[in-house]
Amino acid sequence: MAAREPTLAALPNPFLRYFLATRPAFLTITLVGALLGIACVVHDGITLKPLLVFVTLFAALVTHAGMNVLNDYYDALSGCDARNVDRIYPYTGGSRFIQNGVLTLRATAAFGFALLIAVIPAGLWLAWHAGPGLLAIGAFGLFLGWAYSADPLRLNGRGLGELCVALGYLLVVVGSDFVERPGFATLPWVAGTPYALLVTAILYVNQFPDRAADAASGKRHWVVRLSPSVAARGYGVFLLLAYAGLLTGIALRGLPVAAAAALAALPLSLRAWSHLVRHADTPRALAPAIRDTLGAAHLAGLLIAAALIISKGPT
Repeated sequence: MAAREPTLAALPNPFLRYFLATRPAFLTITLVGALLGIACVVHDGITLKPLLVFVTLFAALVTHAGMNVLNDYYDALSGCDARNVDRIYPYTGGSRFIQNGVLTLRATAAFGFALLIAVIPAGLWLAWHAGPGLLAIGAFGLFLGWAYSADPLRLNGRGLGELCVALGYLLVVVGSDFVERPGFATLPWVAGTPYALLVTAILYVNQFPDRAADAASGKRHWVVRLSPSVAARGYGVFLLLAYAGLLTGIALRGLPVAAAAALAALPLSLRAWSHLVRHADTPRALAPAIRDTLGAAHLAGLLIAAALIISKGPT
């Protein structure tokens, strides 16, 4: 059964209303990325500091929440969410809070920026402990999140959205590792790359139901630029890069052999790709492909993290 879109009548509690506006069900993808970074630290034998772990997770999740809210705001400004009749709620077409009158455009913008401002003290405190390199990671991550959908850059509308997401989620892993290490290491980059690419596949498949509305709003990402059939084959590029990156990391001893367990996510990825290829031009039929893509990213990230933890010590 399809999820019901939010309405003001169904959300009389303002605290619940604002909480749900962050799309909390989708914050787990950032949680897994942060846990993967922390697992890199554990693998290298560094003792975790619980308070740093807590503040790291808080900062990552609130930042993602703020980006979700602001993405709704900027997509409302461009009109693409209002035009989206092929959306698959709750996966695509935004949260629908603005379009259904749950929150005003102004309230959405204020809430999104307030969430990002709330992260600043936590980020500064973490940087005080970890070093200025964390400020660079955080600043670049915030820039990517803002530039993804905001004018004048609107990078997703210029075919650079996939790059933004891949870099952004790789930085989640690297930043979470940096806080506890502190300093830069090779492991989080190697462990984070397959995960970041599978997360990018989520963005890619989600663009198919939004294709017509995005095109009408001037968004020229690759799913809009290519025909549905060609764009569907492009999904396989992300799978190839992600799983080849995982196997290369293991072969070069950048990852423990146990990380091969993440290949358990491959059947989900292949099933999603098969469904997408068969139904690329039928947007309303793509919910199974979206769910499998989400499942594959979560499963692979958690299995790589688990492999790092149980293989504590030199790879």
